[in-house]
Amino acid sequence: MTGPDVVGRQPGVAGLLGLGSRRLAGTGSPTPAADARVLLCHALDTEPSRLILAPPPDPEQVSRYRELIAARAAGTPVQYLTGEAWFRSERIEVGPGVFIPRPETELLVGEAVAEAAARVAAGESPTVIDLCTGSGAMAAALAREVPGARVHAVEADPDALVWARRNLAGCAVTLHEGDAVRLPEGMDGLVDIVMTNPPYLPLTGGEPASRQVVETEPGPALFSGEDGLDLLRDLVPHAAALLRRGGLFCFEHDPSQEASAPGLLAADGRWEQIEDHRDLAGRSRYVTARRS
Repeated sequence: MTGPDVVGRQPGVAGLLGLGSRRLAGTGSPTPAADARVLLCHALDTEPSRLILAPPPDPEQVSRYRELIAARAAGTPVQYLTGEAWFRSERIEVGPGVFIPRPETELLVGEAVAEAAARVAAGESPTVIDLCTGSGAMAAALAREVPGARVHAVEADPDALVWARRNLAGCAVTLHEGDAVRLPEGMDGLVDIVMTNPPYLPLTGGEPASRQVVETEPGPALFSGEDGLDLLRDLVPHAAALLRRGGLFCFEHDPSQEASAPGLLAADGRWEQIEDHRDLAGRSRYVTARRS
């Protein structure tokens, strides 16, 4: 990040945004202006809505911003650089070793929230389980949006557990450390909602993952066998065992699995109202079904 604005005088907010955007655009970033804005807010420790009112950056802030832009240009996700990601209304702490929650997953959680809220309104205290919780974003969001729900989360990866513990601290969520195809124990037939965003990317075929995602985010949270369905093949019968009759199962999948993912439920034979849903971009993204 060099040029007259930086060399000749101390750059202001607008100058830094322009320099950062141009640098990131040159690396092929799909959202250079947005990334530059988020990173500048982080360097200045200010909210996006107040960036225009921020005082002129001092040399230390400019130096920090340059470092952030350089790291982003090298492929480090913005969320890892700022240490946070927003999921629904939750500020989620993230960093190397944990999958970054995506906006499309908010739709899946919306299904679970609506189901849990309806059960609370009917006088119930629904039990919800988030399998493969990762950062804990899904469990945290549901627990805060539906206070009457009893929420459990399961994660096996020790690196992800570090972040799950941080994000679920203070939430009404019970975190289980271990295998998502076996835990929680002793709850078979007692659960109202099971939701999961498991590893589902195929090793071959499927929607191509960006190079940045593959190189920076943890592989065990991304891939699951040649067709991406290895873990889901085990989660489907586990969810069937956990759920009571009429309980809701929601899980995310790759767009290439539009037929194969719902097909797992049909083949299992214990599900009804199997429905595939699309994300905001119109791609097949997640399935809901009820325990028959």
